[in-house]
Amino acid sequence: MTTAVVIVDKPSDWRYACPGLRVVGARDYLSEGGESRVVGPRELVVNLCRQQGYQSTGYYCSLLADARGHRVIPSVRTSTDLQPGVAWRPHEGLDANTRRFLQALEGDRHTLDVLFGQSSEPAFAELAREVFDAFRAPVLRLEFRRDDDRSWAIHTVGLRSYARIGPDERAAIGPALERWLARRWREPRSRPKPRWRMAILHDPVDAQPPSNRKAIKRFIEAADAQGIAAELITSQDRGRLAEYDALFIRVTTSVDHYSYRMACQAEREGLVVIDDPQSIIRCSNKVYLAELLRTHNLPTPVSVIVAPGELDEAERRCGYPLVLKVPDGSFSRGVFKVKDRAEFEAQAASMFQSSELIIAQAYTYTEYDWRVGLLANEPLFARSTTWPRTIGRSTSTARPAVATAAPRTWPWPTCPSSCSTRRSRPPSRSAMGSTASTSSRPRTARS
Repeated sequence: MTTAVVIVDKPSDWRYACPGLRVVGARDYLSEGGESRVVGPRELVVNLCRQQGYQSTGYYCSLLADARGHRVIPSVRTSTDLQPGVAWRPHEGLDANTRRFLQALEGDRHTLDVLFGQSSEPAFAELAREVFDAFRAPVLRLEFRRDDDRSWAIHTVGLRSYARIGPDERAAIGPALERWLARRWREPRSRPKPRWRMAILHDPVDAQPPSNRKAIKRFIEAADAQGIAAELITSQDRGRLAEYDALFIRVTTSVDHYSYRMACQAEREGLVVIDDPQSIIRCSNKVYLAELLRTHNLPTPVSVIVAPGELDEAERRCGYPLVLKVPDGSFSRGVFKVKDRAEFEAQAASMFQSSELIIAQAYTYTEYDWRVGLLANEPLFARSTTWPRTIGRSTSTARPAVATAAPRTWPWPTCPSSCSTRRSRPPSRSAMGSTASTSSRPRTARS
């Protein structure tokens, strides 16, 4: 067990007996001939003084501990940064246990005290460790608030005075310190200063996100390996975009959506943006994509752009059954299969209420589909998904079907020749990153 010295305003303030733990009064520690001289070099000092503000007793205890070569928590930097509180986000967002606990609450605010990286509520265990690694302080207070979209976020992290914690927390702080001291001491991990900062726009409550939590975690790890500090943001952080060097959008985009407005703002601020506004305009509209593929002679199911009063041409070229699509649908939403003229007219009339044009396609059965990932106009990978024989994969339904086997992904140079676009260069487009798919608008494949 690591030995430690606890500094308090008066030794009587600390009543917990712990092996290897010595209690020293603040005045004795600060005096040149007092207890400070029996504290060994590199010994751990836990500063629990009531006041930690600038030029207070606690401030000077931490400052002189640093000068004497003692390892001290909180450091002057930490106590200064946390006065009166700072905004902070977990590296990968709130974990699942924390989100479930908060969503079950009725109010819009919640506070949590973290004692030496530990919480009395098991749901916050992972979060408590992470915030303690970020801010080494004996007692931290986290304030959570519910945003306008009803999702929870950490509003502030602050330093909690030992003198102001309640009797339950005061009784728990001794055992918490003992458990922490039982672990091997390590300095908070120092991260190399990143060269750039990147915001990852996500929606934590989206039931069908373009990238799930596992994929987001991998993006953050990949960015870190390249010297890029990646931070998760939501639609509520639009005013902070100028703080970053790049914006990576991981919500389902469309032109009439906040993602497009944030992409435009980021581009005006000089950020690198994926997906950039021009790509969102093009890739989120099936009318544009149908015309683009036709122009470049890429094989697709027979497709017709349909305007009101032009159903006959679509019927003649596609036959029945045929598939109708709204221009800006995604994840197979806004896709309908019709089997005769009556269904065609009824469904088209409904769709024309929200769009001047729709897409009609011949029903084409297949047991699999290909998705080709593009970045900076270059193919990166091909991904194949196989569907149940009784359902197949077609351009026909808003399919909730489950694939019969795990999707397989190949780097582009090694993908099978059965991928029809294997030897074709993708058509030129101003896109920074997307996934070409046979079934819906381009998007990065979910992991």
